[in-house]
Amino acid sequence: MYEVIFEGDTRAGKTFDVALLITIVASVLLVVLESVRSVREEWSTALHAAEWVVTVGFTVEYALRLYCVRSPARYARSFFGIVDLISILPAYLELVIEGTHFLMIVRVLRLLRVFRIFKLAHFLKEGDILMAALKASRPKVTVFLAAVCTSAVVMGTLMYLVEGEENGFTSIPRGIYWAIVTLTTVGYGDVTPHTTVGHIIATAVMILGYGVLAVPTGIFSVELTQASRVPAKTLGKLCEACGFSETDPDARYCRRCGQDLSEPVAH
Repeated sequence: MYEVIFEGDTRAGKTFDVALLITIVASVLLVVLESVRSVREEWSTALHAAEWVVTVGFTVEYALRLYCVRSPARYARSFFGIVDLISILPAYLELVIEGTHFLMIVRVLRLLRVFRIFKLAHFLKEGDILMAALKASRPKVTVFLAAVCTSAVVMGTLMYLVEGEENGFTSIPRGIYWAIVTLTTVGYGDVTPHTTVGHIIATAVMILGYGVLAVPTGIFSVELTQASRVPAKTLGKLCEACGFSETDPDARYCRRCGQDLSEPVAH
């Protein structure tokens, strides 16, 4: 049961994952359709019945997941365990609190399981490399974002002083908002400078915006190149005890439950 539900190496496991993915998409589609008034008025009964069929199916699946893992409590507290629970709770809350069924849209998070469907080594490897690169570049990107935020505060304050309330910069937060929008090259146009000095500052901020896009891309590219050199066999260790995916290449034990990653677990 564990191999069928949590793994995708067997035909039964692949079939289960594909069926689950289709059901998830269908359940999200049901919630989306029910939010459309014309569809809801004409197909209300059918949509309600279909949603309860899906909810019961997800409830059984959640119960089976808890049953076949070694530590049900750990799985229940894991990310996917919480998502599984949240995906079925709104339907039952609807019985006592009206309107909560629209919260079932969180089932779309379960689509993250798409990477477990066929256990394709290529996609798993690339996913682990991407996560490793993101973790490695986090300190540098954090410092860079701090510098960008500081620049936005300075530029926003400066524009507030130069333009003033009569030109739409009614406060420093409003000026900071304009600076962020301009730095990210979005440019909504709801707040614009009108003075010559303001135009000069805006030009400088726009040019700086191109650097904002380029710097983190370069940082991540370097880390991605380095992460790609790590042997694939050291990435993506799955703990059979709690289902946690360990990406640390030097890890021998699961950081969540302490299970030896080199030994199989009897279920």
